[in-house]
Amino acid sequence: MQFENNTSGNGGVISLQKENKEIGRLTYTLIPHENRLIISYVMVYPEFEGKGLGKYLVEEALKYARANHWTVYPHCSYARSVMNRMNHIEDLYKK
Repeated sequence: MQFENNTSGNGGVISLQKENKEIGRLTYTLIPHENRLIISYVMVYPEFEGKGLGKYLVEEALKYARANHWTVYPHCSYARSVMNRMNHIEDLYKK
């Protein structure tokens, strides 16, 4: 599996792919003056659901945010649920 992060303006899409086929995606918005990444939406195609792949997308977004010294706000309820169960992300997300 591989990730592809495509940014455009103040937003972007992180795509999760396997053998050149998209499995799912996470969309985000950047708020530059607040150094914040907002996770808008996480989606895994139905045939790949139930395998924890959405969590991988959230983890990839957190890596991207950490590399850029941004905080993260999970607007998406799925992303919020995943992040509430994670440890060691206090520098990115305040519960």
